[in-house]
Amino acid sequence: MALLEIENLSVEFPSKNSVMRAVDGVSLKVDTGDVLGIVGESGSGKSVTMMALMGLVSYPGRVKADKLRFDGHDLLTISPKDRSKLIGKDVAMIFQDPTTSLNPCFTVGFQLAETLKLHLGMDNKAAKRRSIELLEQVGIPAPESRLKVYPHQMSGGMNQRVMIAMAIACNPKLLIADEPTTALDVTIQAQILDLLRNLQKERDMALVLITHNMGVVSEMASRIAVMYAGQVMEERSAKTLFSEPQHPYTEALLSALPERSDGLSRLATIPGMVPGLYDRPSGCLFSPRCAYANAHCKTDRPMLRAWEDGLVTCHYALGDKEQQAAATGVAA
Repeated sequence: MALLEIENLSVEFPSKNSVMRAVDGVSLKVDTGDVLGIVGESGSGKSVTMMALMGLVSYPGRVKADKLRFDGHDLLTISPKDRSKLIGKDVAMIFQDPTTSLNPCFTVGFQLAETLKLHLGMDNKAAKRRSIELLEQVGIPAPESRLKVYPHQMSGGMNQRVMIAMAIACNPKLLIADEPTTALDVTIQAQILDLLRNLQKERDMALVLITHNMGVVSEMASRIAVMYAGQVMEERSAKTLFSEPQHPYTEALLSALPERSDGLSRLATIPGMVPGLYDRPSGCLFSPRCAYANAHCKTDRPMLRAWEDGLVTCHYALGDKEQQAAATGVAA
């Protein structure tokens, strides 16, 4: 049985005249020790999907799913008390911006100890000793003295390490890292990613890595889910997704990577924007921006279907030359 099972997950935010579906029929599975990368532009629903799992979608948001299970627990019916025991202990999340996630009114040591006392029942002495060990594990120098400082007295990279220490404090079975290198310089980004990779291997944790950076998931993830406008467009092994992308959106994202440029021409871009509440197309959500879209794409919404070693949401997968020829009118 998978550690994490999500089937047909939807997250809706009603407005005065309509409903915005930020997550639309997402299905994902993560096994123990797996690393799943979730990529896509801003507004694709990556973070909201994981917030629904964590129970952090606040009113008036509505979460619906055919299945939302973690380690045998049904997260759709679990009581708030049982969820609070689970979240932060067996499943933990590193949020995008540590400067807004850490409380500026409390010291680093207080915030680390609070987690350990709540979930593991440690006393003050044991919590302090464990906090020092955690700060050492995430590479913070002079850890004992750092317990006494406030978040604003440390750099963004150090605060991110504190967030990671808090997330791994209770040895979670699943760690969700939501843009863990946002606003960090390149050198610190590499250090944070190396740290996450080493912790995942040492502890055999399942890791869900949410990012805009295709280069990051190519090095970290075993499988990748590409999201767009709240839907999974493609979900396959990292190796085959990078070598043979099957969805036009995946192909477009990969074409925009600097390393795939010839160095002489401008970087490839995807025209348009992710659709919002009032401009969602009736057919394929990507059709207004797709180089292969035809009349069929603009009227009929494709369903997520099996393709080779994974899944794709497209009427005309790129590997199907005959279907592509029918779509574009060019001989295969």
